[in-house]
Amino acid sequence: MDCTNRQVAETLRLMGQLHEVRGDNPFRVRAFMTGADAIERLTRGVNELDLEELQVLVGIGERLATIVLEICKTGSSEELAALQNEVPAGLVDLLRVEGVGPKTAGRLWRELGVTSVAELKEAAERGRIRRLKGFGPKREAELLRGAERFSGEERRMNRATAEFLLSGLAEVLAPARYVVAGSYRRGRETVGDLDLVSCESPKELNPRLAAIADEVIEMGERRTSIRYRGERVDLRFTTPDGLGPMLLYLTGSKAFNIKLRDRALLEGLRVNEYGIAGRDGASLETFPDEASMLGALGLPFIPPELREDRGEIEAAEHGTLPDLVTAGDLRGDLHVHSNWSDGALSLDEIATEGTRRGYEYLIVSDHSETLRVAHGLSERDLAEQRHTIEVINRDSPCRLIAGVEVDILADGTLGLPDRALADLELVIASLHSGLRQDQDQVTRRVIAACENEHVDIIGHPTGRLLGRRKAAAVDLSRVIKAAAEHGTALEINASPFRLDLDDVAVRSARDRGVRLSIGTDAHRADELDQLRHGLATARRGWCTGGDVLNTLPLDRLLGGTS
Repeated sequence: MDCTNRQVAETLRLMGQLHEVRGDNPFRVRAFMTGADAIERLTRGVNELDLEELQVLVGIGERLATIVLEICKTGSSEELAALQNEVPAGLVDLLRVEGVGPKTAGRLWRELGVTSVAELKEAAERGRIRRLKGFGPKREAELLRGAERFSGEERRMNRATAEFLLSGLAEVLAPARYVVAGSYRRGRETVGDLDLVSCESPKELNPRLAAIADEVIEMGERRTSIRYRGERVDLRFTTPDGLGPMLLYLTGSKAFNIKLRDRALLEGLRVNEYGIAGRDGASLETFPDEASMLGALGLPFIPPELREDRGEIEAAEHGTLPDLVTAGDLRGDLHVHSNWSDGALSLDEIATEGTRRGYEYLIVSDHSETLRVAHGLSERDLAEQRHTIEVINRDSPCRLIAGVEVDILADGTLGLPDRALADLELVIASLHSGLRQDQDQVTRRVIAACENEHVDIIGHPTGRLLGRRKAAAVDLSRVIKAAAEHGTALEINASPFRLDLDDVAVRSARDRGVRLSIGTDAHRADELDQLRHGLATARRGWCTGGDVLNTLPLDRLLGGTS
């Protein structure tokens, strides 16, 4: 099974957290955390390394290296399973609540018997948490807010986790005989249950699914549902000549399906997952693909990313669907970090990776010196880096763009003087601190960056981390207005842990004439492949090629966005 470096690192980090929750030896906790950090910084795929290489390149002991290999092979480890059996199941969710770290979770469990988010909320509401030594009313209120936010969210996985699960499922599904549907296919930033459609025989496929399932929920001739690596997978069976209706139905969204069904009813037709029939249900017509079924309803093909009942059916009726941006339109990646700050790749390696992907350009956008935790660069460092980039560009087919990701500081100023920014080819300005400021204050900071003549792009505008950190209270309507007035682009950060801006804000910006920039925020080679996630968000925001900076040739990109 192919695990990404981040997935292995996250598994190690969870194991370290569970050891800390249990109060185990702090050196063992630190070993897992250090190992996770080392795996994340690897420039090679962890799957490519053997036991000896792991110990040499990553600098971890034989036991931890063995666990890493086990995770790469199976997606988990026996030690993780043992840890999960030794602590209440709800503690894993508890660790995802904002403000709850392993030590806090351990104390809540041992001293108050709190083992779930619901119990945390109840304990806070009853004033029990403030009685713990080192806690108080303020801390209790913060934990209550975190529990309420968590409880109000759907349990959804990010796209990286969904892809990891899909890669495992692909090992038992017949190639070219299944399609992934649901919110994943629509390009949503998070995914609930995994939905698949298969044209394979249930008698052949069901036993293979049962063999890998954590739990078999339902298994039949038309539908099979299992729990796989903790997540629900729903699979529907169909035949090749009926694939169109089933795929259309299971891709959704629910609102889109209802609108399509109601439109068909006006024409005296009934639409369901098996095809199109008359109002009496007779004469069912099946279709091998979605395009032919939509055509039978008098509509052109509607891309899956648009199927949210946000005007796409009306646009299809009037022939005004946008010609969405495609992967082939993108000429490069507009947010990459090198080992000059906190990235793992050298400048030469970044150029090589860009060339390998057929890119015309990549921006080197290391952090400014004010972000010390990321070993940010000073004005002098940037001048030296520019010179190195110039030398590399003499021979590289992929042009490196000399840029920076400068901090938008808490007082609204930038982390580098204007004279330093003026010498760079592209400047990204981003929030990294002060994310809990009130709405007006944090919004003014971003607007001030838009107004700076040297800032070209606002990076990950809300600062959110999906499932980990709530977005800053940025008033995006004001920011979009400022970006439109000053010609500043807004980033779609393609990391599956950010996807910031989201699709709704992207469409709002696009409708105001604001250009969007797609950047992976890559710190390692494998993260450069995540551009596809940002592309999906751009498509969900109705973006055409002309709306995205990455589609511009280099001379136009550097000469302006007109």
